Amino acid sequence: MASSLVVKVTCGPEAPERLNQGLTVAATALASGVEVSLWLTGDAAWMAVPGRAEEVALPHGAPAAELRDAVLAGGSVTVCTQCAARRELTEADLVPGARIRGSAAFVEEIMAEGTQALVY
Repeated sequence: MASSLVVKVTCGPEAPERLNQGLTVAATALASGVEVSLWLTGDAAWMAVPGRAEEVALPHGAPAAELRDAVLAGGSVTVCTQCAARRELTEADLVPGARIRGSAAFVEEIMAEGTQALVY
């Protein structure tokens, strides 16, 4: 079994089910004792901006902001550098604890021994 999990979410509010699934898997893995790194790319980058995850509503889904905050509390949340730049976001625009990193950091994380990566 993998000792850490990297979850990359590539969609935002335009695909709420897929977005919520990625956030749910990340939060569930963390609650199960797995080390979790959540990467937000494309329009998922908005989920790291205060107030934006709170706008996502999905019937029968856990609130996106609560899932994001659960991962922030025990794991890491990273926004893709290019995705942030295209949206004119800096780390100052993100929720406390979220960071901006590039593809080299992503590749380093997913290639680490004992790591499983999932993309939503």
